[in-house]
Amino acid sequence: MYKHTRALRAALLATCPLFATGLFTPGAHAQDSGTALPAVDVETTGEVTAGSPLAATSLSSADLKASDPTSTDTARVLTSIPGVSVNSGGGFSSMPVIRGLSEQRIKVLVDGQPIDAACPNDMNSPLSYTVPQTLSSVSVIPGVAPVSMGGDNIGGVIAVSGPEPRFSTDGTLLLTGEASAFYRSNGDGFGGAVTLTAAGTNLSATYTGSYTQSDNYKDGGSMGTVRSTEYAKTDHALALAWQNAAGLWEIKGGYHFSPYEGFANQWMDMTSNKSWFVQGRYRGVFDWGNVDLSASYRDTDHEMNFLADKLPGDMPMNTQVHTFTSAAKFELPLSKRDTVKLGLEYHHQWLDDYWPPVEGSAMMSPNTFVNINAAHRNRIGAYAEWQAQWSDTLSSVVGVRYDRVEMNTGDVQPYGTSMMQMADVMAANAFNAIDRNRNDNNWNGSAIVTWAPVDSVSVELGYAHKTRSPNIYERYSWGRGTMASRMIGWFGDGNGYVGNPDLKPERADTVSATLSLAPAQGVSLKVSPYYTHVNDYIDAVYVQDLLTPMGMPTDFVQLQFANLDAEFYGVDVSGEAVLAGTRENGTVVRASLAWVHGENLTEHLPLYHQMPLNAKLGVAHRTGALELGGEVEWVDRKDRVDPRRNEPETASYALVNLRAAYTLAGWRLSVEAQNLFDKGYYLPLGGVSIGDYKATSDLRPVPGMGRSINVGLSTKF
Repeated sequence: MYKHTRALRAALLATCPLFATGLFTPGAHAQDSGTALPAVDVETTGEVTAGSPLAATSLSSADLKASDPTSTDTARVLTSIPGVSVNSGGGFSSMPVIRGLSEQRIKVLVDGQPIDAACPNDMNSPLSYTVPQTLSSVSVIPGVAPVSMGGDNIGGVIAVSGPEPRFSTDGTLLLTGEASAFYRSNGDGFGGAVTLTAAGTNLSATYTGSYTQSDNYKDGGSMGTVRSTEYAKTDHALALAWQNAAGLWEIKGGYHFSPYEGFANQWMDMTSNKSWFVQGRYRGVFDWGNVDLSASYRDTDHEMNFLADKLPGDMPMNTQVHTFTSAAKFELPLSKRDTVKLGLEYHHQWLDDYWPPVEGSAMMSPNTFVNINAAHRNRIGAYAEWQAQWSDTLSSVVGVRYDRVEMNTGDVQPYGTSMMQMADVMAANAFNAIDRNRNDNNWNGSAIVTWAPVDSVSVELGYAHKTRSPNIYERYSWGRGTMASRMIGWFGDGNGYVGNPDLKPERADTVSATLSLAPAQGVSLKVSPYYTHVNDYIDAVYVQDLLTPMGMPTDFVQLQFANLDAEFYGVDVSGEAVLAGTRENGTVVRASLAWVHGENLTEHLPLYHQMPLNAKLGVAHRTGALELGGEVEWVDRKDRVDPRRNEPETASYALVNLRAAYTLAGWRLSVEAQNLFDKGYYLPLGGVSIGDYKATSDLRPVPGMGRSINVGLSTKF
């Protein structure tokens, strides 16, 4: 297969024109119950539009509010899309996975801007800075995404956006907004969100704000409370926009603060995360084409330590990150058929990670442990795409992209020089002695062809060669001591990880197809098979067993990041049928299925954290102001596990969710029962429950949430 994909890649890059374009119009399966299946978007007119891929799924603001109005975790809302799952993190920090490829391999954009990880455990993942209630749209492109959507990824694109600017159309002052609040019985979770807009003909101002918090949740049956699952956070943003004859000018700033967030599958918890940002954008439409200019800056201060669930103790870990991003994008219509898109991007990340000494500790003193010393990761990229509308029934998009990634970091130091710290002393000396400057030259290409031979059938074929360079922690984490290495890793397995400065970029070749059918009025089906081969996939190799300070064995091992070869293949299926009335006002049955197989080709082992076969079947009914719905969610047994990480197996399970809503005088009241029968189950991608392990010495997978009765109230004005 590698020979075939190499030949395809060579053919693609040889035929890509110098200038080509982007496509995308902004607009998984759930491990926790409660995310309703989205509508299946299927082209039924016999026409296709270049730049609107069949494989993409978009959720509107209405979709987000209707599917799960009480959710505080945007990533988990996306699991309603077949092929999307999540690796468990904190209560609002799940890490999305697309077709077996984890968040670090996905381009996640918030209002068009990337947000870098600012934590050795990825506790502040990009989507943790959002809440579903204040988003206007979410779009997911799996696998073969156009190169204009960004480089430095191999798994696809997730783009979420806040409210677009609104202006008065009649010369009067426009005042509008939305407000919502919710309560969840499991964990006593509650929160609220508000969006307010004041606008004239040319000037618009929009404020969005939210707050949410929860205690530890209880799992199903008699399994008890899941420790380290509490959280609290607030987000605020103000966006100003001005439109005139020259175009649309926007500036937006915001602040995020989380005073605490427990992590059931990590040794540490988040004890503070403060982040502020400012970004500007200009969009103009001219006779010769369109222009989109943007720039953003984000500053993040992140702290980790132990919350009360993880027993008394103190081990402060601090991370500071500054990022700057800028982009210039141009869309040039050359003819009625052909459009060219060109772009330049620059992204700068600066990261400092240090652990202050702990008074009275023999292992964690007398010095500050310098884990990452003023590292930088700079990326400059350029792309070109050619978008062609050959006819009403045939379109294509072909693109090529180049990214140069430059990385370096300063000298490091351990806590001290005693015999107990000798593993880290030797590792620091070795790390400081090498040249740590690394430069990667990454090429990417993609080609997508969409054809609608008849009114009821659309077919899309895609191929992409994508490249991702290692992140800062994968290349520059250096600690070899048991404690130091266990602080590194976003895998939730309790193991220790060591960086590798000699890592090569991941290079992935993906072939995918999408078949959309509408065999009868009100009936639709979408089937998407795919195959991805990754050269130099960043996995890990065994180093040693981890021991206690007294030299006793533990349940965990130490691993080092390493390049291996891997493959992923599978299929996503979704469909719906209108049983009575219409999709908008009637009874609709929806179903989905997702299956992925991830394989470590170098060692012939299953890859870590691969979602087992899963399916959903749901029904939704709407009559005027009344909405009713429910679904059954089934997940197969997870027995393909990574033995190097001691990944636990999990049993199959089925969950039942019911919901109802009623709208009266502009107010929408919703009630739902998640996990109606209080089924006890373990999360297939939840990792191991470290919070429970530290309290009980019982090592088990992270349990899923038990029954929860949720109430939501929202209005528009």
